[in-house]
Amino acid sequence: MSLLEVITKASVEKNRPEAALKYPIILNPEPVIFELKPQDLDAKDDLPVKRATGWKVSERDTEIIELGQSFFKKLKRKLKNPNTFNQDEFLKILGSYLVSIARKLGTADNNTESDKGYVGKLVGKSGLFMGRDVKGLVLEACVYLECWEVLESLMVNGLVEHSHFSSLISNLIEKNRADLIVLCVKHLSDLQANDVMCILKYFLSLPKDGHNSILSVRKEWESQALLAIQRLKECDGQSLLAIEKVKDKHLRKRLTLVRDASLLLMIAYDGFSGTDLCLHYLISSRNYDEVILGACISNLDGSEMMRFVRYLGKWLKKYDSFPDVCLCPEASSVLGLTACDWVPRLEDIIICLGLLLDEHFSTLVLHPEFHEELKSLNEIVNSLAGEARSCGKLSNLTQTLRGDTKIHQILQT
Repeated sequence: MSLLEVITKASVEKNRPEAALKYPIILNPEPVIFELKPQDLDAKDDLPVKRATGWKVSERDTEIIELGQSFFKKLKRKLKNPNTFNQDEFLKILGSYLVSIARKLGTADNNTESDKGYVGKLVGKSGLFMGRDVKGLVLEACVYLECWEVLESLMVNGLVEHSHFSSLISNLIEKNRADLIVLCVKHLSDLQANDVMCILKYFLSLPKDGHNSILSVRKEWESQALLAIQRLKECDGQSLLAIEKVKDKHLRKRLTLVRDASLLLMIAYDGFSGTDLCLHYLISSRNYDEVILGACISNLDGSEMMRFVRYLGKWLKKYDSFPDVCLCPEASSVLGLTACDWVPRLEDIIICLGLLLDEHFSTLVLHPEFHEELKSLNEIVNSLAGEARSCGKLSNLTQTLRGDTKIHQILQT
């Protein structure tokens, strides 16, 4: 079989393995290295590399591999008869398997099956020691049996293999789980163009039965907004109104961060629908580049383009109305305001609008329903451009004055 035939055969094979892998986990090298001994120590040769003996898989790794192989066979057998396999049984055997791993590692705790999210916590603790084959089968079972908490734990802990990204996203779209698709955007790195396109089109044309899953996304933004209000209440009101007069450097920095983060969350939440909040994650994501985004935007139809134009228009109006707003990368770690990491920048909005015009210029010009939206956007863009020009002139003036000051200081010395 030629190399091309081997590659072609591998590319068309199913992601789901037919048999458990022999070495599915990353082996611990330390106990192995200490047991290695050079072969033929007395041999008189000048070879720089000598064969070593004594290599073997550690006892603990062997036991974990055997646990995985046994669980793989059991779960695969259960999935062949899905009509007799339910969610409770799946959670029971998965929990038992993960507890067995924890015991081998010495990390078992006193959590009981009655604890909320019991299996999800086990995935976070022992899931790293699941083999690639086992993780793929568990992912398949989670989607089929709708074990969303376990699936969420798999994504949050980075246990979803890259080869399963596309099938997972398509299955979640089919099941209208917008909240879990948001998690895909947040936690699955290196999304492909087709994945991003499917997510973008789904958020722009969400079916009616998909709105229920958006409620959790809105609640998350609401909780972040309430937390921002709480952080404001913790600060002294007079100090917030006159931050520049606060003498304590650290306090002044925290007050500035609280104020800026609260303003950022306010403009990101007020006036946006549930689907808009989902789009925030996709537009602010750094998991893809402009080339991929342009390819995705080129596949939008008329109704999707209109919704996207209106979404981008909302953001332009926000940035025009609040020119002082700025990103707060420290708000997540310092204040717990994680949503600040998922607010699109003005640069992101401009890039999307530019790509939309590049890819669909003739459609936008020839169809009158777009004209009013574009006129409105043109006014806002002109306003923002005017501010940018003014800022540019001020920046140039500042640099000139700084240069003059340095020259004056040099002449005085």
